[in-house]
Amino acid sequence: MEHFTIATVAEKSPDFRRVLWTGEHTQLVIMTIPPGGEIGEEVHEDIDQILTFVSGTGEARVAGEKKEVVSGDLVVVPAGTKHNFVNTGPNPLVLYTVYGPPEHADQAVHRTKEEADAAEAAGQDEPPTA
Repeated sequence: MEHFTIATVAEKSPDFRRVLWTGEHTQLVIMTIPPGGEIGEEVHEDIDQILTFVSGTGEARVAGEKKEVVSGDLVVVPAGTKHNFVNTGPNPLVLYTVYGPPEHADQAVHRTKEEADAAEAAGQDEPPTA
């Protein structure tokens, strides 16, 4: 059994992105977006994503709509939907997200957005295949 006190685990991670668990159909990832930072506008064509916010304040930009997000909020991003999440506050925006199916390499750790983008561009952040 995998068990996480997810808010505590997420709060303790300074990394932009850290894959905590990868299954056959889903993946659990924690993220810390620095003040003024963002995840980056993207579309996952075949992947649903559910994001839950642990701390900080931000703005969800999903399918052309904008909404403030704070601790305790959850946002669903259906596959094929353009989205971005921006930290609008003075503190890190901390969240955890579930991808279905997995989106990133198992146990991937990217300390910064730049590191994450470079790994993706180099093909080093590919999800496991069945």
